[in-house]
Amino acid sequence: MAEDVAVEAPPTQGRPSPDRPPDEPAPGPPPPARPRRLLTRGLDGAALVLVLAVLLAPDRFRDLSVTAFLRLPVEALAGVGLVLALPRRWARVTIALGAAAAAVLAVGRAVDMGFDDVLRRPFDPVLDWPFVADAVEFLRAEVGPAGALGAVAVAVLAAAAIVALTTLATLRLAGMVARHRRPAARALAAASAVWIAAALLGLDTAPGEPFAARSAVGDAGAREQQVVAGLRDRAAFAREARADAFRDTPPAGLLTGLRGKTVILAFVESYGRSAVQDPALAPQVDAALDAGTAGLRAAGFAARSGWLTSPTFGGGSWFAHSTLLSGLWVDNQQRYRTVVASDRFTLTGAFAKAGWRTVGWEPGVIRAWPEGAFYHYDQVVDSRSMGYRGPAFSWAPVPDQYTLAALQRLELAPGHVPVMAEVTLVSSHAPWAPLPAEVPWEAVGDGSVFDPMPAAGDQPGALWADPAKVKAAYAQSVTYSLQALISFVERYGDDDTVLVLLGDHQPAQIVTGPDASRDVPVTVVAHDPAVLDRISGWGWSDGLRPAPNAPVWRMDAFRDRFLAAYGPVAPTASSTTSRPKDHASAASARPTAGPETATGRIPATATARTIP
Repeated sequence: MAEDVAVEAPPTQGRPSPDRPPDEPAPGPPPPARPRRLLTRGLDGAALVLVLAVLLAPDRFRDLSVTAFLRLPVEALAGVGLVLALPRRWARVTIALGAAAAAVLAVGRAVDMGFDDVLRRPFDPVLDWPFVADAVEFLRAEVGPAGALGAVAVAVLAAAAIVALTTLATLRLAGMVARHRRPAARALAAASAVWIAAALLGLDTAPGEPFAARSAVGDAGAREQQVVAGLRDRAAFAREARADAFRDTPPAGLLTGLRGKTVILAFVESYGRSAVQDPALAPQVDAALDAGTAGLRAAGFAARSGWLTSPTFGGGSWFAHSTLLSGLWVDNQQRYRTVVASDRFTLTGAFAKAGWRTVGWEPGVIRAWPEGAFYHYDQVVDSRSMGYRGPAFSWAPVPDQYTLAALQRLELAPGHVPVMAEVTLVSSHAPWAPLPAEVPWEAVGDGSVFDPMPAAGDQPGALWADPAKVKAAYAQSVTYSLQALISFVERYGDDDTVLVLLGDHQPAQIVTGPDASRDVPVTVVAHDPAVLDRISGWGWSDGLRPAPNAPVWRMDAFRDRFLAAYGPVAPTASSTTSRPKDHASAASARPTAGPETATGRIPATATARTIP
């Protein structure tokens, strides 16, 4: 029986099978199934796209285009070279660390996009962390605590996912290079030659977008410079703060040209040059300014107007407030914290020293504000202590007309002592919806007259879906704030009323566009001609609307010029002459790698202070 059973042994390696010709090679492992092969190639392609996107992503929305990604990044060539040159284990570690670093830089450029869109500058990793809390506060006001928490969670998870996926994708590509070393070396040599030639010839895929890209390398170098500049800025600012010509001026030498006057210093939120000169905005705002000039003139008032360059754009109102009042250029949070913790002589402090009752009228403050002590107010009145019983209008807790009515009722009633009031008007703060409407002054009452207005107005979500509607709403909000203030002076002003009216900063770029200046209007209104005679040498325009060619000063120059104009003797040396022409922090002027939104609300610290 055994000889009848044929046992067929499998062919040995290299031995021809009886079923195939001797010259036919032995079969290898079976090829992967087609779906699996397609999936592998798809994952390889997705990994390549992700890595290139991370390396080439711009840091401004206006640079986000197809051509921005049709470039050859030197970082990718360096990665291939490392895989080919290093032992496998060291190559994987090096590539993983490099990929994670590149992903972190890409997340930073994504944050830069948001900052540039609102504040028209990149994110500063040393100085800008307080804006994160400010943005969360803005979200809480707009979408509630749960919505704000959800948005923060999504942002954190998205950043972590970008870093993790970029690292995994890079390791996948590194493995592919290691498995195909010879073709990878040939491709690297050819691509390097192309990169060098494109760099030498200055070839661009689009204006400002070189084909020979080095975005991540440039970004890393710029971030390093940014960090160093931020760390050095504290010492530079301390040197500037020591130069102060007015610190030791005796009370008798301060503000003699305003003795007996009621002085109101009013900041109008987001009131910038664009509101007066942008063709899409100016017709409505300019009409209000021209009508206001005529109305004030009929009431016996005159006005002079010029321009100030704000240290901030799109948000960060507290930088502008502290700059104007301290005479120091405060363009970042480190400088702000330094100055409010110092004994710097402020414009409001000068009024207090000269005998005025000084009040801070702050409807945007919703919690304890210990920084207010820096300004030497006798009293700070915030949104909780104005007696307002009406609705909030999105971010703005109190409409401007009520703010001014409360000021008149609580501080400026007949027979009051000389008052200097710093007033922050917030109805023109983003998101510019819903907006209040003017009511007769006698109807303002406790603010309940405004109850039906928020529901009847536009809502932020619908408004911000259309940039044209955003611009129109912004112009409407500024018009409302200006008309409320002008009407207030016409109704309640007297022979001793002096108003200093100015913007804090320009609105976000969705309103201004990318090329707007940082200039804001500034106006002095007075009934007494002698008040305006004191500033006749400033060259300002007549009326509430500054001429396009009216003088432009940096905002930090205002304190010294104002104190000199209204004092008996100009100081022999001004602090403005002892500081550089432009000491805007280098940390906030980082060049691009290829702006609230920041709420503008005066931030609170952890130290509580009871506000009377």
